[in-house]
Amino acid sequence: MTYKNLALTALALAVATGCSSSNTNQTNSAAFNQDWIQDKEYNLTILHTNDNHGNFWQNKYGERGMAARATLVNNIRNEVQAEGGSVLLLSGGDINTGVPESDLQDAEPDFIGMNMIGYDAMTLGNHEFDNTLDVLAKQEGWANFPFISANIYKNGKRMFDAYKIFNKDGIKIAVIGLTTEDTAKIGNPEFISELEFRDPKVEAKALIAELKATENPDVIIAATHIGHYLNGDNGSNAPGDVQLARYLNEGDLDMIVGGHSQEPVCMEGAEYANFKPGQDCAPDVQNGTDIVQAHEWGKYVGRADYTFINGEFTLQSYNLIPVNLKTKIKNAEGKKVRVLIQDEIAQDQAVFNALKPFQDKGQDALNIQIGQSNGVLQGERKIVRNNQTNLGRLIATSHMQRAKADFAIMNSGGVRASIEAGNISYKDVLTVQPFGNIITYVDMSGAEIMDYLNIVGTKTRDSGAYAQFAGIQMTVAGDQVTNVVISGKALDTTATYRFTIPSFNAAGGDGYPNITAHPAFVNTGYVDAEVLKDYIQANSPINIDEFAPKDEISSQ
Repeated sequence: MTYKNLALTALALAVATGCSSSNTNQTNSAAFNQDWIQDKEYNLTILHTNDNHGNFWQNKYGERGMAARATLVNNIRNEVQAEGGSVLLLSGGDINTGVPESDLQDAEPDFIGMNMIGYDAMTLGNHEFDNTLDVLAKQEGWANFPFISANIYKNGKRMFDAYKIFNKDGIKIAVIGLTTEDTAKIGNPEFISELEFRDPKVEAKALIAELKATENPDVIIAATHIGHYLNGDNGSNAPGDVQLARYLNEGDLDMIVGGHSQEPVCMEGAEYANFKPGQDCAPDVQNGTDIVQAHEWGKYVGRADYTFINGEFTLQSYNLIPVNLKTKIKNAEGKKVRVLIQDEIAQDQAVFNALKPFQDKGQDALNIQIGQSNGVLQGERKIVRNNQTNLGRLIATSHMQRAKADFAIMNSGGVRASIEAGNISYKDVLTVQPFGNIITYVDMSGAEIMDYLNIVGTKTRDSGAYAQFAGIQMTVAGDQVTNVVISGKALDTTATYRFTIPSFNAAGGDGYPNITAHPAFVNTGYVDAEVLKDYIQANSPINIDEFAPKDEISSQ
C-alpha cells in the first residue's frame, strides 16, 4: 500500500465521517505517527490456514494435524526472525464441524491447538454458528487470540471486533474480519435469528475509510470467510473475495486471506491452475489486492513473503506448504502405497501431548463397526454438490423410510465426506453427517409440492443448496421442474404426499422455503446421523448399485 500523506488522510477523514462503530478498535492517539525508517527494507511473512473443520488430529494416513502444523509454523517463525523479519498468523475461519472427536467436544482441542501454535487472529466462519451462541461464547473464551468480523450485528451493534491492529517492526498492520452474508441462510436458523449478517463489501469500504482516518495503517489485510469464486462468478453463493476486491478502490486492500470455498487459490492466468501438493502456487490478484486461500482441513499452511519499503508492500513469494500430505505410487511389487510428497514434518511433542487425550476420548464408541459397503459411497464436496450420488440417495432413503414418506430431499451441503468401501464405523457416519440435524417431514398437496420443487429442485450446482433426492423423478430446466413422478406415478396436484427434509432446510436454511409453520409439519426428533446409522445396520452389507442414480433427476 502506497504511503498516505496528510492530504490524503484529510480526504479519508472526510469520507469516513459517520462511519465509526461502537465495537471497533480505535486508537486515535498518535494515529499518524510513522514508526518505520525511510528507505529501509522490512520483511513480513503472512501465514494462514482456513476451514479447519475439526481436523486437530492427523488422519489415519498420518497426514495433517495440529502437532505437525505447530512444528512447521515454529520453523518458519524461527527462520524469518533469524533474518530480521516478522510473522503474522491468521485463520480464515470455520474451525467447527466435520470430525466427530472435535464436534463432540465443541472444538475445544482445536482452540487449544491454535493457542499453542500462536494464531494472531481469526475471522468468523459460517460454521462457527452451527452450535448455540453460548458455545460460540465459550470458544471465544478459550481462544488466546481475537475473533474478528465487521459485518455481524446483534441488536444493531457489531457482535465482534471489526479489526485488530498489529505492529511489526514499526509497520502498522490492520487486519479486518469479514463473514459471508450467506450465514443468514446456511447457518442454523435456530441459533442465528437474533443476528444480522450485512454485506461484507459495504462494511469493508466504510471500515477502510474509517481506518485511514483514525489509525492510518501502513498495510490493510482482510481475513475473510466469504469464498473465492473465479472471476467473481459466485452462482447462488453470496459474492466473495473477487467481488470484494473489485468493489473497493484500487490500493485500499493489500491482501485477502480467505476461506469458505475451500479452494487452493492458485492461478494460471485468469483460470485456476491444476494445482497439486508441492507445486508452485500463484495467488489471484484483483484490483491490486493479493487473494490467497489454503484449501481446507489444515492440509496446507499458506506462506506469503512480503517486503515493505517506504510504504510499498510487495509480494515476493507465495507457497502452499503441505502438512505431511501423501500421494499414491506403485512400489517395486506393483502395489500402490502412500508416500510423503515432501520431507516429513515432525509432530510438536507439547501439542501432541495436549491434544491426545481429546483424540482418545470416545474412540471406543466412534470406532464400533456398524456395517459394510461393497464400494465407495460418494460424498466428495465437488461431486455431491454438482451431481446426484449414491451416498446422497442412501441418506435421503434412510430419512424417507424412517418417516414413512413418499420421497425425500437432502441438501448436499449436509453431506460432508465419502464412505470408503469395506467396514463402516459410527465415526464414518458422524463424519458424513456432523451437524446433528433432525429429520422432519410435511404432508403437502401436489400443487404445493410443485411450488416447493420449483424453488428447491432448481438450486444451482456447486453449492450446498443443491438437493439430493430419493423416491422422486423430475426434469429440471432453468427455474422450472416438470415431469414429476412420485412412487412410480405422475404427480397429482390434488393428492397429498409426504416428504422429508433436514430441520436445517425446513427452517429456511440454504434459502429453502421455511415450512415449519405449515400445519402438517412434523419434527420427528430423530437425529440424522442416528437415522443413517440405524439404516446401515439394518441393511448391511450396503450394495452401492441399489443407490446409484439412474437419471431420475434430469437436467436440460
